[in-house]
Parts: sequence; C-alpha cells; structure tokens
Amino acid sequence: MKLQINGEPKDFNPPLTLAGLVDQLGMKTDRVAIELNRSIVARDLWAKTSLAEGDRLEIVHFVGGGI
Repeated sequence: MKLQINGEPKDFNPPLTLAGLVDQLGMKTDRVAIELNRSIVARDLWAKTSLAEGDRLEIVHFVGGGI
C-alpha cells in the first residue's frame, strides 16, 4: 500500500492503522501529531484509524530541548 508521508511516497504492507504506522516509523506516540487527508486525528483514535492506499499524512514529531 502506498502512502504519502510529508510529501514523500512510501510503501507499507496492509492492513495498517495510524498506531501501527507510528510504531513502524519508530516514533514516540507522546511526541507526534498526525494529519490524515487534511484532518488532525486525535491520539486516542490512532489504533482504530485504518489507512488505505493513497492516504496523505503529515506527521509532526516534536523534539524537546533546553539549556
């Protein structure tokens, strides 16, 4: 299944949920925001949100820092 992630095409094996995608990408769930097809998806819905061929995602990964 081909998905567009931050403007780049990437291939994944279906079935896949948003939670599974975040896991496959190795991102920490508490530091990520996801927009699926121009709609922000609440974190508590990731496990229930199935992805489909051609879906477009924007993923923002927050990085902490400080002095």
